[in-house]
Amino acid sequence: MSDVSWSRRHVLAADDWTKEEIELVLDTTQPMLEVLSRPIRRAPPLRGRTVILYFSEASTRTRVSFEIAAKTLSADVVSISASGSSVEKGESLLDTVRTLEALGGDIVVMRHASSGAPYFVAQRCNAAVINAGDGWHAHPTQGLLDAYTLRRALGSLDGRRIVIAGDVLHSRVARSDIETFVPLGARVTLSGPPTLMPPAWLRGGAPKGVELEPDLDRALDGADAVIALRLQRERQDAGLIPSLREYTRVWGLTEGRVARMRDGAPVLHPGPMNEGIEIEPAVAHGPRSLIESQVTNGVAVRMALLYLVATGEAASAGERAPSLEAVA
Repeated sequence: MSDVSWSRRHVLAADDWTKEEIELVLDTTQPMLEVLSRPIRRAPPLRGRTVILYFSEASTRTRVSFEIAAKTLSADVVSISASGSSVEKGESLLDTVRTLEALGGDIVVMRHASSGAPYFVAQRCNAAVINAGDGWHAHPTQGLLDAYTLRRALGSLDGRRIVIAGDVLHSRVARSDIETFVPLGARVTLSGPPTLMPPAWLRGGAPKGVELEPDLDRALDGADAVIALRLQRERQDAGLIPSLREYTRVWGLTEGRVARMRDGAPVLHPGPMNEGIEIEPAVAHGPRSLIESQVTNGVAVRMALLYLVATGEAASAGERAPSLEAVA
């Protein structure tokens, strides 16, 4: 367990987090998994708190994950979506902030299509804000759950080489994975079409600890893990890839390609998957796949973040914290 204490009011991105802060979240995740494994999956630390899920962008996996996380910790949960709400009628983000204030939420979990929207809300709202994905910018909880999943599989990320394959340019997941993996000592190799890479990174401006290798076969040689990114099919309409068939031939994860990695090296995907495009079904559901584990771990990581933001305390896996005793 890390000795660092939790001091962040908001979780907006991990670009300025220290290794110790990241490890604190990962360490706090373990007792949350223990709660999820109980016959009665309830613990009381957020009893009396209200968590508002404000998703102006469509989501199932992340929204449900946060909802289960909050309810498992005994929080009251209020869900707001753009569809059927005042947002659909033209309500501004500032008006929405005022609504959230009036609802009396303690924590706002927010997904928005505009990069920076959670920062806007955090500056104008008394509640703590957790970013559940904003535009192309960041998805910090996905980066943390991917790091936790890999740490469980590999023991440590220090010195490990992790490949992220696909549409990096438009991926908030790739950015948050990099921001989380590199402080933990990992090296990240990015592989995908040059048209789907940030132009500045192609010109030599990639972040520290990151290298680019457009040839996926070479990128995977001896790799410790790979994360396949979802290809957003509108990229083909925009002329950024020649065709889906060509993309799959050159950058799709196949059984033959993953065999180039170290023995047992895991395969991850943030979901939802385009099976048969960026990843073969045999790989997605094969022995190396940790994609289902990512879903379970995602609930536990989000429980850990809600717990830390609400209480400012770390829950020890070695000594069960009194606040995590089961609710009868």
